[in-house]
Amino acid sequence: MLTLASKLKRDDGLKGSRTAATASDSTRRVSVRDELLVKEVGYCQGGKFQFETEVPDAYNMVPPKVKCLTKIWHRTITETGEICLSLLREHSMDGTGWAPTRTLKDVVWGLNSLFTDLLNFDDPLNIVAAKHHLRDKEDFRNKVDDYIKRYAR
Repeated sequence: MLTLASKLKRDDGLKGSRTAATASDSTRRVSVRDELLVKEVGYCQGGKFQFETEVPDAYNMVPPKVKCLTKIWHRTITETGEICLSLLREHSMDGTGWAPTRTLKDVVWGLNSLFTDLLNFDDPLNIVAAKHHLRDKEDFRNKVDDYIKRYAR
């Protein structure tokens, strides 16, 4: 399902990963880039979506920062890569946000759910995409397919 999941299992998601320290920030961060392949479920079938996960020094007390590097037409991912996923929220009123007991594997499963769960059109991050889906499901599917052909192969 995900190459990132096997990478995290193989090296705990941190060892051997690309690390980078910025000049203005004395904290060292670990950055993992990998792809999610959507196989047979949902609108994004056949797409390969690249994500970057930045793991801060304060991890596991704070969530990692995740960005989608592949342009996508999706209700909870913007075209610029911001992701709406409750488990990535540091503070969540509904109790589904980040907790020190969560792991990077939970993040992988959460990202996967964005592609297999078509619920939650009531609270989208990409409002235009969500309204598009409600207005014309066929045209929405066509636009998703076009994005996959152009950006996610």
